[in-house]
Amino acid sequence: MSYLSSILMGILQGVAEFLPISSSGHLALFQYFFSLEDFEKTQLFFTVLLHFGTFLSVCVYYFQDIVDMVREFFLGIRDLARGSKTPPPPARRMVLLIVVATLPLFAVLPVKKYIEAATGSVTFVSIALLVTGCILFFSDRLAKGRKTAKNATVLDALLVGVAQGIGTLPGISRSGMTISAGMLRGYDRSFAVRFSFLMSLPAVFGATILELKDAIELGAIHTEMLPIYLVGVVVSFVVGIFAIRLVNALANKGKFGNFAYYCWAVGLVSLIAGFVVK
Repeated sequence: MSYLSSILMGILQGVAEFLPISSSGHLALFQYFFSLEDFEKTQLFFTVLLHFGTFLSVCVYYFQDIVDMVREFFLGIRDLARGSKTPPPPARRMVLLIVVATLPLFAVLPVKKYIEAATGSVTFVSIALLVTGCILFFSDRLAKGRKTAKNATVLDALLVGVAQGIGTLPGISRSGMTISAGMLRGYDRSFAVRFSFLMSLPAVFGATILELKDAIELGAIHTEMLPIYLVGVVVSFVVGIFAIRLVNALANKGKFGNFAYYCWAVGLVSLIAGFVVK
């Protein structure tokens, strides 16, 4: 792998991880059409580092939110021990909502092998991208909600969490599903984006740990490549910051659904190309 390849992969990770275009779907199509099915296995450690780069993007962009939630988590334990009945502040409610939204991911674990198998089907991924496009298209046509961490309910968070579980399918955008589900439940557009990215932290962190374990077991850690890998990580981190900012701006302007046209185009072209390549 060259520095140029590392930079390009960093850009792809930073863009596709946050824009509602399905990073897993793009990776699956890229591997299929360029016969790189073994890339993820041979460069598993690099993909782990790239995910860590975008993980840091969320941590930096929403740094104050994370600090507030960590502080309120411990204050909440203290108040619980004291038997305090004062209403929890928004940051403390945010912790509860994220925990609830993460629970549906455990239901995905038993079918994980089927989801991974679907990655190898260009037809499935293409249709999933078309579905993602439809979801994004109609998301802009939902009425503007006003719910934030102050008044969002546990049921709201649970349903957004279910959307995140569906977003594990290749070609279905996780951010697109969760942001759209939040809007459907009446979330303020800005809060829908913020909640989507913050709730991704536990999932991404857990997946990164599991992938790192796999990389170690497969002996896929090539220390001599670390300088090249680190360039890709820095690029994915920087590009990720701009991607988060872009999603926020478009959602606030009611133009989040513009990504639908891109998903439709890629889904349709890949669907046709899949039959031609066969």
